[in-house]
Amino acid sequence: MPMTLSVNTTSPDTEPRTETPERTPLKRSVLMCSPRHFTVVYRINPWMNPALPTDTSRAVRQWQVLYDTYIGLGYDVQLIDPIAGLPDMVYAANGGFVIDNIAYGAKFTHPERQPEGPAYMEWFGDNGFDVREPEQVNEGEGDFLLVGDVILAGTGFRSDSNSHQELAAVTGREVITLRLVDPRFYHLDTAIAVLDPAVGAGQAGNGEIAYLPSAFDEASRAILEERYPDAIIATDEDATVLGLNSYSDGYNVIIASRARDFERQLRERGFNPIGVDLSELLLGGGGVKCCTLELRR
Repeated sequence: MPMTLSVNTTSPDTEPRTETPERTPLKRSVLMCSPRHFTVVYRINPWMNPALPTDTSRAVRQWQVLYDTYIGLGYDVQLIDPIAGLPDMVYAANGGFVIDNIAYGAKFTHPERQPEGPAYMEWFGDNGFDVREPEQVNEGEGDFLLVGDVILAGTGFRSDSNSHQELAAVTGREVITLRLVDPRFYHLDTAIAVLDPAVGAGQAGNGEIAYLPSAFDEASRAILEERYPDAIIATDEDATVLGLNSYSDGYNVIIASRARDFERQLRERGFNPIGVDLSELLLGGGGVKCCTLELRR
């Protein structure tokens, strides 16, 4: 009787090789705002210190590199005019949440930023979006992240948890509340990076993320562990240069250039990390994602 021989191609001390997934970049349309009026003259988060000097021209140069990176990747980049006296308007992600051509407006916590909400809603209306004016306090994509078929929604420092129900009603999407507990990571987009919005964790439509567990309370960590068992776990060192405040098209991931270990982790997962230096804008508490509002028609 012929013998069938089974050959093990790995040595006893070697784990079987895992293939990295093939990543496909998706076209992105985003809204940005020049930091022409950027400075730090008040303190509304732990990153801000009015006693430290800021260099507006350097902020503009750094932001321009991010803008040029997006253009080079083929993104459709729209611009909203900055308004004098609103230095944080550069953090466009906070200006609202856009999906299915619906623009759910922002209603800011701090008086210093409250005029930004109407300015962004006016831009949405002028550019053909169905604008929904919020009743509840929320800070847009700073605290709302689309991952697969659900919206992860942050609370604890800025957005009121009541805005999560309002967003669910406006968008018809499931909204999952996550509570932030570390004041350094006062917005959800500083503690979670959406890497692939559609595929991940072996479950179609679940999405793929990276996050910092210590930024969340115990209940929220349990939710993230259950939903995203294969998520990248970031180091505190990378998170504190706002490495997780990144933007991905499903293949290219634009990150803080100083987030070196996060860069390594992304490469191992088959992503193409692109580092940019937004250190001047970090003085205001923002990074790549803060400067980027996704426009989903």
